[in-house]
Parts: sequence; structure tokens; C-alpha cells
Amino acid sequence: MLANYKYVSVRTAAILTGSYVAGTVIGLDGALISNQNQLIVYADFTIGSLTDCQIKVEFSPDNSTYYQETFSAISGGTSTESLGVHKLAATGKYRIAIPIKDKFVKISAIGTGTVTSSSLAINAVVGEV
Repeated sequence: MLANYKYVSVRTAAILTGSYVAGTVIGLDGALISNQNQLIVYADFTIGSLTDCQIKVEFSPDNSTYYQETFSAISGGTSTESLGVHKLAATGKYRIAIPIKDKFVKISAIGTGTVTSSSLAINAVVGEV
């Protein structure tokens, strides 16, 4: 259970676009999150006519230079790193847990395909476990 946490509205429910759109940057309100170690992203997604929705999470020590969440694929003793995105391919309420140790977090979303009748709301909890 999160002992000390902060709830943040990142993006109110809205139709997605064909370009990444960033939500509210977590940490900008002066309440630094660098003493927190867990980010929970809550995405409430309606697919509509889309093929999918993609959520990109980026981290920054200074709100200037951002580093995208990185995923690893391990094969034969080699770890291959790639810039990560979370793909949502069906209507639903998603929970994505991400460890953090950063001052600022930016969450962006894009719709792939026809955006008609799509919707995405993103909220987040930043806390210490």
C-alpha cells in the first residue's frame, strides 16, 4: 500500500489525435516527486474506431531534458533496449505500475487509426511504497 501518495489528473477525457499530446507534467506544481518511488498510471480508454492507443511515459531531472521509458528484451545473454510505449488495443480501464526516482514525469498519448468516438482519460498516483 502506498504510505505517502499524491493523486494527479494528467489528462481529462478527450478524443485522441494522430500525434502525441502530453498531459499535465507531474512535479510542476512545486511538490517534487523525487522522494517517491512508484508511479501508477490509470488510463480509462474507449477505442471507438481506433486501431489502438499508445501511451508514452518520459522522465526528467530538470523539466527540460526528458528520457523515455525503456523496455528490455533479453535473448542469449544480450539485453536489447528500446524506447517503450504502452499499447492499449481494447476499451477498458488500465493500471500501469512504473518504478520512478525522478523529479518530473510527462505522460503523452496518441491514437492510431480513425479517432472517431475514441476517448482517453489519464490519472496517476505518485507514491512511496
